Amino acid sequence: MAEYTEAVGRRKTASARVRLYPGTGDIVVNDKPVDQYFGRDLDQMILRQPLVLTGTESSFNISVKVRGGGEGGQAAAMRMGLARALVATDPNLRPALKLSLIHI
Repeated sequence: MAEYTEAVGRRKTASARVRLYPGTGDIVVNDKPVDQYFGRDLDQMILRQPLVLTGTESSFNISVKVRGGGEGGQAAAMRMGLARALVATDPNLRPALKLSLIHI
């Protein structure tokens, strides 16, 4: 089994458990590809924001289990969990994420 880094993000009533695996950039949310899970491109953009800011879009495969809230709250909870997992992987990424107003 592959090694992974896990973190939790919360927003309003949504809670997301995010796991980062070394990989190529695949994102799976509740066992569905991210583009099937989210109908709006905005939600996908919100989820990917920490990856874009840190330049790690193709460095990790991401598995997310999310529950509660609406689509916007779920996307924001996943963004928080992803940012926390990235910082756990490499603490040097924290300043770039803090500048973008993702408070970790």
